[in-house]
Amino acid sequence: MKVPLHKKIRADLLEKIKTGEYRENQLIPTELELAERYQVSRPTIRQAVQALVDEGYLEKRKKRGTIVKKPKIQQEFTHVIESFDSEMNRKGIIPKTKILNFLQTTANEEVAENLKLELGERVYKLTRLRYAEEKPIVLVISYIPYKLFPQFQEVDFTKEKMYQVFEDMGHPIRTVTRKLEVIKADETISDLLDIAEDDPLFYFHTQGFSDDHLPIEYSISKYRGDINYFVFELSQ
Repeated sequence: MKVPLHKKIRADLLEKIKTGEYRENQLIPTELELAERYQVSRPTIRQAVQALVDEGYLEKRKKRGTIVKKPKIQQEFTHVIESFDSEMNRKGIIPKTKILNFLQTTANEEVAENLKLELGERVYKLTRLRYAEEKPIVLVISYIPYKLFPQFQEVDFTKEKMYQVFEDMGHPIRTVTRKLEVIKADETISDLLDIAEDDPLFYFHTQGFSDDHLPIEYSISKYRGDINYFVFELSQ
């Protein structure tokens, strides 16, 4: 089967981006220059360039042209039960975690409902800022029932994976449910994630269940919209 010209050109442009011939924040040649270089029409070039824009490799700037962007990080946790560290390592990205606070508190109505607890029961609240390389990409606040994990606060979560700790303490995560919203960054989250106020955020609510559908985790996560995208896998 013959490969369309715009796909061949897209592949060649992508190779130039990946090898550094076109570097991050560099302008690529104009449509006219690319059309002459590849000996094709400008609409064909436009189609190839737009494909790379849609994939996050290029960005069109008004009055400037088209620049090379750092590709967004593909997040697959929407259909795979996997820790943040494991997913980043699998993609060749060095993860880092900063603990903002880790304390015991009482379950409010939202937390109690999601963990199937009585209002006011003791829970752990763990707030983590997660990085990809040196860039902050997500703020995660997790609530865990105290009665299931009395030694939970002794764990160093800058080094340990929470889901592995659950398993080691006898309550492995078997299933999760996630709800996605899109919200705007307020002043606090913009400072933490190094973005502008009102920038878009992916806002996930996650419930993690162990055996017999026992809820052991309720987390809210705020992902930067500019450097993350999510893959959802559906089957019939």
